[in-house]
Amino acid sequence: MPERSSGGDDLFGPHNLPYGVFSTADEPGRRRLGVRIHDDVLDAGAAAHALGSPYEALLAADSLGPLMAAGRTAWRDVRRALTAWLSVPAHHAELRPFLHPLDAVTLHLPYEVADYVDFYSSEHHANNAGSIFRPGGVALTPNWKHLPVGYHGRAGTVVVSGTDVVRPMGQRKTPTAPQPVFGPSTKLDIEAEVGFVVGAPSRHSEPVPLAAFRDHVFGVCLLNDWSARDIQAWEGQPLGPFLAKSFATSVSAWVTPLEALDAARVAPPARSEPLLPYLDDAGDEEPGGLDLRMTVSINGEEVSRPPYATMYWTAAQQLAHMTINGASLRTGDLYGSGTVSGPARDERGSLLELTWDGEDPLVLPTGKRTYLEDGDEVTLTAWAPGPDGTKVGLGEVTGRVTPSPGL
Repeated sequence: MPERSSGGDDLFGPHNLPYGVFSTADEPGRRRLGVRIHDDVLDAGAAAHALGSPYEALLAADSLGPLMAAGRTAWRDVRRALTAWLSVPAHHAELRPFLHPLDAVTLHLPYEVADYVDFYSSEHHANNAGSIFRPGGVALTPNWKHLPVGYHGRAGTVVVSGTDVVRPMGQRKTPTAPQPVFGPSTKLDIEAEVGFVVGAPSRHSEPVPLAAFRDHVFGVCLLNDWSARDIQAWEGQPLGPFLAKSFATSVSAWVTPLEALDAARVAPPARSEPLLPYLDDAGDEEPGGLDLRMTVSINGEEVSRPPYATMYWTAAQQLAHMTINGASLRTGDLYGSGTVSGPARDERGSLLELTWDGEDPLVLPTGKRTYLEDGDEVTLTAWAPGPDGTKVGLGEVTGRVTPSPGL
């Protein structure tokens, strides 16, 4: 097994161990559950079989679904077993045949997405977007600090990192135009987000309280909620996002177990409005925020570093609100944090904010950008503080814009 130093820059050491699904060139039609260790992928099912593990049935599946559905006790026990296998030198020789170089495998969407919900939970992003959309008016809507605002997206168009994103078609209308026009979006944008993957389902009509967050959420990934701002501005009156966001949502190929981020727990920002009991986390023993350091790059050029620790609403509050009406959870449900933005200009998580809707273009080596052009490639990366000075890396999300085929 390849050895790595235990230094703080080893983002994918035994303290991390994210899950994914991969195939190899010699068996392209066979999907296997993998665990990333450094720059290699462990065939988890084959390793479990060789070591006589009681978790072989879960790890030999062709997706994360069975493990995710098995519940928190199984998640903990399997992670402990994998950590032992990959940390104890006595196992290295046994595991070596089941390691594949990361650059020699094909990665796939690791689970079937059941439902998809996206939130709007960064106060900095909401203030920026409100100021752009409602100049001279109140940036935050009256409900914003009382509940996590969200919308239901399209689960069928969640795609794995590396999938091209076709520029969407749709209606758009400027404020002064007499009629709408139809064609490719001219304001294609990104939204740098964090995704939360549900493992254990819940019963219909039974809300999930804040304290049950860890019992249901399996892990974390990066998420890019691609957005057509011109289509959004015209269609979103009054019901909100629809075609402007349903064409593609990119997620990383790796799901980081929630437990791997324990050392990154931080308190969320102070709340300026009293919260209703089902959202009130003031007395929680475990802080609900996460110190995730994100980076947004366009064509290899870093343009922003959004800090997830600034998010006003936590993932536990989002889950509680999402189910408070009795809506049930299913294995594979995915929900996004909403665009992550900080107070500084270089911490904004969308081009809408970074260019102030085109008024202040970004200057890149590939030219000025107000919104994305065909051929542009966007990459999101992130890391979080880990145990004993380590860093926990989240799998990157990359997508390249391709031209609209037209009609």
